[in-house]
Amino acid sequence: MRTKSLKKNKINVVTLGCSKNVYDSEVLMGQLRANDKEVVHEEEGNIVVINTCGFIANAKEESVNTILEYVEKKNAGDVDKVFVTGCLSERYKPDLQKEIPNVDEFFGTSELPSLLKALEADYKHELIGERLTTTPKNYAYLKIAEGCDRPCSFCAIPIMRGKHKSTPIEDLVIEAEKLAAKGVKELVLIAQDLTYYGLDLYKKRNLAELLKALVKVEGIEWIRLHYAFPTGFPMDVLEVMNKEPKICNYLDIPLQHISDSVLKSMRRGTTHAKTTQLLKDFREAVPNMTIRTTLIVGYPGETEEDFQELKSWVEEMRFERLGCFTYSHEENTHAYTLEDNVPEDVKQDRANQIMEIQSQISWELNQQKIGQTFRCIIDRKEGNYFIGRTEFDSPDVDNEVLIDATKYYIKHGEFVNIKINEAADFDLYGEPVQQSNFIRK
Repeated sequence: MRTKSLKKNKINVVTLGCSKNVYDSEVLMGQLRANDKEVVHEEEGNIVVINTCGFIANAKEESVNTILEYVEKKNAGDVDKVFVTGCLSERYKPDLQKEIPNVDEFFGTSELPSLLKALEADYKHELIGERLTTTPKNYAYLKIAEGCDRPCSFCAIPIMRGKHKSTPIEDLVIEAEKLAAKGVKELVLIAQDLTYYGLDLYKKRNLAELLKALVKVEGIEWIRLHYAFPTGFPMDVLEVMNKEPKICNYLDIPLQHISDSVLKSMRRGTTHAKTTQLLKDFREAVPNMTIRTTLIVGYPGETEEDFQELKSWVEEMRFERLGCFTYSHEENTHAYTLEDNVPEDVKQDRANQIMEIQSQISWELNQQKIGQTFRCIIDRKEGNYFIGRTEFDSPDVDNEVLIDATKYYIKHGEFVNIKINEAADFDLYGEPVQQSNFIRK
């Protein structure tokens, strides 16, 4: 029998999946630190907590492979315990317990107190806003709600995350203030659906009021909106965006498709005409807004005609930012009752075609930026470049601004004006134009 390590326990939290999981891991780590536990993020540790994703097939496969990797390390004596939490565990706990018995324990998305108990820590209710952030020091995710009430046919999130539950404005302000005190300058607001915010607590869509409260937090300079839903979008949010310079002229609004027949089957509650009009309204309300969207191709019953309609619409709309996914047939969703009848190679080909169109659009839009100067925030240094972003770019998913680190030195987390002198499909290259924020080498 293997002898348990005698060294002090070090808990390694491994995060997979989306920004909501990043946030949840940070809350877990904050609780552990408050319990005087030694905790690290994706480093060496003799106790491992894997925060899994269970959204689509590729994410589930990555989560299972990661669990198996750490179980092998446990069997080899390199780690002492392996715990699994997050969406995959919430969705498939009985199956996982049966198939991977060497995991010490599985926990769902709402079982943080139980997970902490297994880690010999107490859940501290008073830790509002206390997190151990894992993002670069200048930005952090702020999760304003949990769960989702939308009936989208393809989506398993309500199964894994439950019903929509907003966090009170006063708690979010406290959290934002604590983040600002640590040097965070940009808040990326996340939820399964931002536009539903407040309906449960305030009996109205209250995202605009939340934004008015957050802009008052000293030290926060950018507030970015992720994951809005097109049906019932609260247009007063755009009024706040126009009036408040801290609100980035940026909106992430996953639209998924444009064919009326596909939208109806997806249970999106909208149409081609309504979606196009909504985007027109956005452009009129905030003329320089950057819109990011995501699309799904290969949904059951998607015909070549549906796909050609989607292609033409992407060309017409000229989104500043766009991602495209192939449909994943997920158990216990409404769409699972449909035949997954678009072959995988056709799905992938359609996704590639959409991204080729978007690549050209992005290149053309980026060419227009050459010669212009943008206020950028510097996230990190990679190789010979400092990597920054404009107001119109979100971390990890959007364009980046590269500045030659052999010529200039810029502090991480600082804002600096960058003049763009070269542009590619998804990257901009530029140089600083004000002396106070950088040093010329």
